[in-house]
Formats: sequence, C-alpha cells, structure tokens
Amino acid sequence: MSKLSIAVSTKDHIQGHTDASITLVEYGDYECPSCGQAYPIVKRVQKHFAKRLAFVFRNFPLSQMHPHAEAAAETAEFAASHNKFWEMHDLLYENQDRLDEEHLSALTEELGLDPAELQESLKSKAFQARVKADFSGGVRSGVNGTPTFFINGQRHDGSYDYDSLVDAIEQAYASE
Repeated sequence: MSKLSIAVSTKDHIQGHTDASITLVEYGDYECPSCGQAYPIVKRVQKHFAKRLAFVFRNFPLSQMHPHAEAAAETAEFAASHNKFWEMHDLLYENQDRLDEEHLSALTEELGLDPAELQESLKSKAFQARVKADFSGGVRSGVNGTPTFFINGQRHDGSYDYDSLVDAIEQAYASE
C-alpha cells in the first residue's frame, strides 16, 4: 500500500474541518469520466461523515488522454485565487463534457469572475506551477491514474463506490 508523500497542509484545498479525524485526499482530473463518476460519491461520503471528515482535492490532469484537463485544473486554481475553488471544482465536474475555453470562460463568469482575466492566466500559465506541483506529488505518492484516493495518508486501492469508501473510512476511523 502506497503512502501519501506530500502531507496535507494549509496549501491544499480542504473542504470540511481541518482537525477532522479522517482525511480523504483525491488526486483527480476534471475531464476523467471515472472522476466524474466519483464526484457525487465523494459528496455523499462527505455528507455521511460530516465533521469527522476533511476532503482534500489535488490536481492530476492526464493531459495526453484528456486535452482539456490541464486548462480545467488551471481554471480551478484561478478560481482559488479568488476564494472560489470549491465552487469551480463542482462546476467543472458538473459540466465535464464541456471544458473547452469558451465553456471555461462561461463557468468563470457564472461565479462572478472575469473571463478575460482567466484567459490571460491560461495564456500566461499563471497557475501551471501549482497544478504541476500537485501532479508531481501524486507521482511521488504512486498515483498513476485517476481518481486515486488516500485515507489518512494510506492509498485506498479498493473500489471507490460509496459502500467501499465508507467501509474503508470507517476502518481507518476505528484504528485511530
């Protein structure tokens, strides 16, 4: 079982209580169909565990298979710079079949952000270093596909269906 090589820190995008007893980390790709299937499952898991769970999302765009994944990840980071990471994260997954530049601009506008500023940041690769840092941390942690989950720093190699994730998290919680 692989371990998370980069510890969760304040630099991460964390949803939930930072002092929760369980931390679920996902390395994901906004254009990945499997990540799209996992998205509502993770939402249900978060609701199930409530205050006991912190959820961390890290970018792992598989750009060779998903041509819009890198731009989508950079768009999420652009939104993060305006304190709207989670809103954009959700919009990207809810619209993952439309991640071209035109639709990324529309999603940005939907959040009240400036599409021209997004386009400039994509052109200048302003958030590429952040995305690459997530990606390289994933590689060092043994991530080779998406979604990949870690529960309290241990890679979850089982299924990511709802029951399997809940069971794995319960086991981690019991061993705390």
